[in-house]
Amino acid sequence: MRQSPRAGREGDVLAVVSQSGPSVSFFDACDDHYLGSLETIAQPHELCFDPTQRLLWCSNTYDSGFYGANSGRRTELTLIDPDTRGIVEVVDLAPEHAPHGLALDAARGRLYVTVEGSDDRSGGVLVIDTQTRRPLGRIDTGAPGSHWVVIDAAGRTGYVTNKEARFMSVLDLERGVLAAKVEVAGSEGLAVSADGTRAFVAAPHLGPSPSEEATPPGIKVIDTKTASVIDTLPLADTVMPVHLTSTGRLLAGEVRMEDDPTSGGRRMAPGRLTVFSADTHKQLGQVEVGPCPLTMTSSPDGRIAYVACHASSTVDVVDLETLTTLNRIDHAALGEVGAHGLAYIPRPA
Repeated sequence: MRQSPRAGREGDVLAVVSQSGPSVSFFDACDDHYLGSLETIAQPHELCFDPTQRLLWCSNTYDSGFYGANSGRRTELTLIDPDTRGIVEVVDLAPEHAPHGLALDAARGRLYVTVEGSDDRSGGVLVIDTQTRRPLGRIDTGAPGSHWVVIDAAGRTGYVTNKEARFMSVLDLERGVLAAKVEVAGSEGLAVSADGTRAFVAAPHLGPSPSEEATPPGIKVIDTKTASVIDTLPLADTVMPVHLTSTGRLLAGEVRMEDDPTSGGRRMAPGRLTVFSADTHKQLGQVEVGPCPLTMTSSPDGRIAYVACHASSTVDVVDLETLTTLNRIDHAALGEVGAHGLAYIPRPA
């Protein structure tokens, strides 16, 4: 008899950002019941859980609005105790601004944070000491709109996607330099394989492109040794988030649009979670999710996926073995708007 994917999750918690709340909400991972919320400063975006310090990092990106259409760029990271659900510290990164993507090297005590560029400097990745909670350095990415970041398991190489720039940045984390650029037509979410040999990048980015440069949506498979694209996993719609589970399932969140008969324009349609095998590149299946999937994570055992859908402020909980929806957490019903960052927090040892 197949064991429930919920089994053994007593005490585990899912944290969900409400970008416009602004807040972080907490849900029981066994049955998704609401545990409470914590109000934050404006525009929380992404979350990253540090199991060593047992703290939750949150990037605060804009005063209001979105990438390319905001009222000002913030300079803070908020550090949260997920057990007491209280704010531990607000770390000011000024003069750096618009922190967004977060990637953790828990073994070395390093947090990598993307920041947007300015008139006199490209975007970059800040290196934060997770004990002192202060910046140790900056690695330029060579692009203005650096957004998502991942690092390999060895902690030696980082990969950064850049919205409009026609390349992904490869960073040598040991030397603290931009090591290579991989040609992709503007990029969104990304992931790197457990052995570090492949990176998976969503392209093109969600935004206008000249018709002569239009690129069909999909996931570019990159050979990290040669820093070159070796395959494309085609998809019907633009992909925003990409996530790789511990079991080797590659998840892609597709943003879909449809005609709006009322306005005569276009509107958000239900999104789609498409699942591939990271090893074979074979598509394993698809599941409908809420409109505008923006962030994804999974349980440590790789059995459950969580998909935060910004337009509906919902989180779809998906059984990855059967590719069925277990639940849809209605974040909006709690008065929380703009579901964004996610973090799965295992119970204390």
